[in-house]
Amino acid sequence: MGPPAPGQDATAQGAAGPAKTAVEPAGTSTDLFVMIGSDFDRPGLLPRANYNIGIGHTFGFLKKDPLGDEVTFAYTYENAGTHGFLHTNFGEHSEQLGIMKNFALPKTKALTGYTWIQEGLTSYTGNAHVQNRLDTGLSLGAIVHLSNNSSIWIQESYNKVVTVPWYTTSSVGYTYSW
Repeated sequence: MGPPAPGQDATAQGAAGPAKTAVEPAGTSTDLFVMIGSDFDRPGLLPRANYNIGIGHTFGFLKKDPLGDEVTFAYTYENAGTHGFLHTNFGEHSEQLGIMKNFALPKTKALTGYTWIQEGLTSYTGNAHVQNRLDTGLSLGAIVHLSNNSSIWIQESYNKVVTVPWYTTSSVGYTYSW
Protein backbone atom coordinates (compact mmCIF):
# COMPACT_ATOMS: atom_id res chain seq x y z
CA MET A 1 0.00 0.00 0.00
CA GLY A 2 1.83 3.14 -1.16
CA PRO A 3 1.31 6.74 -0.23
CA PRO A 4 -2.22 8.11 -0.56
CA ALA A 5 -3.25 9.68 -3.84
CA PRO A 6 -3.57 13.47 -4.00
CA GLY A 7 -6.67 14.60 -2.14
CA GLN A 8 -6.91 11.37 -0.10
CA ASP A 9 -6.57 10.94 3.62
CA ALA A 10 -3.81 8.49 4.57
CA THR A 11 -6.32 6.49 6.64
CA ALA A 12 -8.80 6.26 3.75
CA GLN A 13 -6.73 3.86 1.66
CA GLY A 14 -7.48 0.19 2.33
CA ALA A 15 -6.52 -3.24 1.07
CA ALA A 16 -9.04 -2.97 -1.78
CA GLY A 17 -7.25 0.07 -3.19
CA PRO A 18 -7.85 3.79 -3.05
CA ALA A 19 -10.92 4.83 -1.12
CA LYS A 20 -13.31 7.59 -2.08
CA THR A 21 -12.19 11.19 -1.65
CA ALA A 22 -13.59 13.60 0.92
CA VAL A 23 -15.99 14.99 -1.70
CA GLU A 24 -17.75 11.62 -1.89
CA PRO A 25 -18.29 9.97 1.53
CA ALA A 26 -17.30 6.31 1.94
CA GLY A 27 -20.19 4.03 1.04
CA THR A 28 -21.60 6.42 -1.55
CA SER A 29 -22.31 4.89 -4.95
CA THR A 30 -24.72 4.98 -7.86
CA ASP A 31 -26.20 1.73 -9.16
CA LEU A 32 -27.79 1.00 -12.54
CA PHE A 33 -29.78 -2.22 -12.39
CA VAL A 34 -31.63 -4.44 -14.86
CA MET A 35 -33.72 -7.34 -13.53
CA ILE A 36 -35.86 -10.04 -15.11
CA GLY A 37 -38.19 -12.31 -13.28
CA SER A 38 -41.46 -14.12 -13.04
CA ASP A 39 -44.55 -13.04 -11.15
CA PHE A 40 -46.87 -15.59 -9.64
CA ASP A 41 -50.28 -13.95 -9.28
CA ARG A 42 -52.55 -15.07 -6.47
CA PRO A 43 -54.85 -16.89 -6.47
CA GLY A 44 -53.85 -19.63 -8.90
CA LEU A 45 -50.09 -19.13 -9.38
CA LEU A 46 -50.47 -17.68 -12.89
CA PRO A 47 -46.99 -16.96 -14.31
CA ARG A 48 -46.29 -13.47 -15.66
CA ALA A 49 -43.15 -11.83 -17.05
CA ASN A 50 -41.55 -9.03 -15.03
CA TYR A 51 -38.84 -6.72 -16.43
CA ASN A 52 -37.29 -3.97 -14.32
CA ILE A 53 -34.73 -1.22 -14.94
CA GLY A 54 -33.73 1.46 -12.49
CA ILE A 55 -31.14 3.58 -10.82
CA GLY A 56 -30.26 3.95 -7.16
CA HIS A 57 -27.93 6.16 -5.18
CA THR A 58 -26.46 5.17 -1.83
CA PHE A 59 -25.91 8.00 0.63
CA GLY A 60 -23.11 7.53 3.18
CA PHE A 61 -24.87 9.69 5.79
CA LEU A 62 -27.90 7.31 5.75
CA LYS A 63 -25.87 4.21 6.74
CA LYS A 64 -27.36 4.23 10.25
CA ASP A 65 -30.94 4.89 9.07
CA PRO A 66 -33.09 1.83 9.92
CA LEU A 67 -35.22 2.10 6.75
CA GLY A 68 -32.50 2.46 4.17
CA ASP A 69 -29.37 4.01 2.77
CA GLU A 70 -30.15 3.89 -0.97
CA VAL A 71 -32.87 5.84 -2.77
CA THR A 72 -34.08 4.17 -5.96
CA PHE A 73 -36.24 4.96 -8.99
CA ALA A 74 -37.39 2.07 -11.15
CA TYR A 75 -39.58 1.32 -14.15
CA THR A 76 -41.22 -2.11 -14.38
CA TYR A 77 -43.15 -3.78 -17.20
CA GLU A 78 -45.25 -6.79 -16.35
CA ASN A 79 -47.35 -8.94 -18.66
CA ALA A 80 -50.92 -8.57 -17.39
CA GLY A 81 -52.61 -10.72 -20.06
CA THR A 82 -54.58 -13.89 -19.52
CA HIS A 83 -52.13 -16.07 -21.46
CA GLY A 84 -48.51 -16.17 -22.47
CA PHE A 85 -45.40 -15.39 -20.53
CA LEU A 86 -43.69 -12.69 -22.57
CA HIS A 87 -46.03 -10.06 -24.01
CA THR A 88 -49.75 -9.64 -24.61
CA ASN A 89 -51.82 -6.54 -25.38
CA PHE A 90 -52.47 -6.17 -21.65
CA GLY A 91 -49.51 -4.69 -19.82
CA GLU A 92 -48.77 -3.24 -16.42
CA HIS A 93 -46.31 -0.34 -16.42
CA SER A 94 -45.04 0.89 -13.04
CA GLU A 95 -42.88 3.81 -11.97
CA GLN A 96 -41.72 3.41 -8.37
CA LEU A 97 -39.68 5.35 -5.85
CA GLY A 98 -38.00 3.21 -3.22
CA ILE A 99 -35.66 3.03 -0.26
CA MET A 100 -33.23 0.14 0.05
CA LYS A 101 -31.27 -0.99 3.10
CA ASN A 102 -28.02 -2.80 2.33
CA PHE A 103 -26.52 -4.94 5.09
CA ALA A 104 -23.45 -7.15 5.52
CA LEU A 105 -23.72 -10.88 6.06
CA PRO A 106 -21.43 -12.49 8.66
CA LYS A 107 -18.09 -13.96 7.56
CA THR A 108 -18.31 -12.93 3.90
CA LYS A 109 -17.66 -9.89 1.75
CA ALA A 110 -18.68 -11.51 -1.55
CA LEU A 111 -22.34 -11.70 -0.50
CA THR A 112 -24.51 -9.01 1.10
CA GLY A 113 -28.23 -8.67 1.72
CA TYR A 114 -30.84 -5.98 1.29
CA THR A 115 -34.42 -5.03 1.98
CA TRP A 116 -36.31 -2.76 -0.42
CA ILE A 117 -39.55 -0.82 0.08
CA GLN A 118 -41.14 0.66 -3.07
CA GLU A 119 -44.20 2.79 -3.71
CA GLY A 120 -45.44 4.06 -7.03
CA LEU A 121 -48.04 4.30 -9.73
CA THR A 122 -48.92 1.42 -12.03
CA SER A 123 -50.89 1.77 -15.26
CA TYR A 124 -52.85 -1.05 -16.88
CA THR A 125 -52.95 -0.85 -20.68
CA GLY A 126 -54.91 -2.80 -23.29
CA ASN A 127 -58.42 -1.72 -22.30
CA ALA A 128 -60.47 1.15 -23.76
CA HIS A 129 -58.70 3.51 -21.34
CA VAL A 130 -55.61 3.32 -19.12
CA GLN A 131 -56.28 2.37 -15.50
CA ASN A 132 -53.92 3.89 -12.91
CA ARG A 133 -53.46 2.31 -9.47
CA LEU A 134 -51.24 2.67 -6.39
CA ASP A 135 -48.50 0.00 -6.30
CA THR A 136 -46.51 -1.16 -3.26
CA GLY A 137 -43.62 -3.65 -3.16
CA LEU A 138 -41.52 -5.18 -0.38
CA SER A 139 -38.40 -7.15 -1.31
CA LEU A 140 -35.72 -9.21 0.37
CA GLY A 141 -32.62 -10.08 -1.58
CA ALA A 142 -28.98 -11.03 -1.80
CA ILE A 143 -26.18 -9.43 -3.81
CA VAL A 144 -23.32 -11.52 -5.19
CA HIS A 145 -20.40 -9.13 -5.70
CA LEU A 146 -18.45 -10.05 -8.84
CA SER A 147 -16.07 -7.06 -8.66
CA ASN A 148 -15.99 -3.52 -7.27
CA ASN A 149 -18.42 -2.43 -10.00
CA SER A 150 -20.46 -5.51 -10.94
CA SER A 151 -22.90 -7.66 -9.03
CA ILE A 152 -25.77 -10.08 -9.46
CA TRP A 153 -28.98 -9.50 -7.48
CA ILE A 154 -31.36 -12.27 -6.44
CA GLN A 155 -34.62 -11.20 -4.83
CA GLU A 156 -38.10 -12.22 -3.77
CA SER A 157 -40.80 -9.55 -3.68
CA TYR A 158 -44.30 -9.24 -2.28
CA ASN A 159 -46.37 -6.80 -4.33
CA LYS A 160 -49.82 -5.30 -3.90
CA VAL A 161 -51.73 -3.12 -6.32
CA VAL A 162 -54.94 -1.54 -5.08
CA THR A 163 -57.95 -3.52 -6.50
CA VAL A 164 -55.72 -6.42 -7.66
CA PRO A 165 -54.83 -9.63 -5.76
CA TRP A 166 -51.34 -9.67 -4.24
CA TYR A 167 -48.55 -11.36 -6.12
CA THR A 168 -44.95 -12.38 -5.58
CA THR A 169 -42.02 -11.90 -7.92
CA SER A 170 -38.79 -13.89 -8.09
CA SER A 171 -36.08 -11.95 -9.93
CA VAL A 172 -32.44 -12.12 -10.94
CA GLY A 173 -30.58 -9.04 -12.14
CA TYR A 174 -27.30 -7.43 -12.98
CA THR A 175 -26.04 -4.20 -11.43
CA TYR A 176 -23.24 -1.88 -12.48
CA SER A 177 -22.05 0.53 -9.77
CA TRP A 178 -19.84 3.59 -9.92
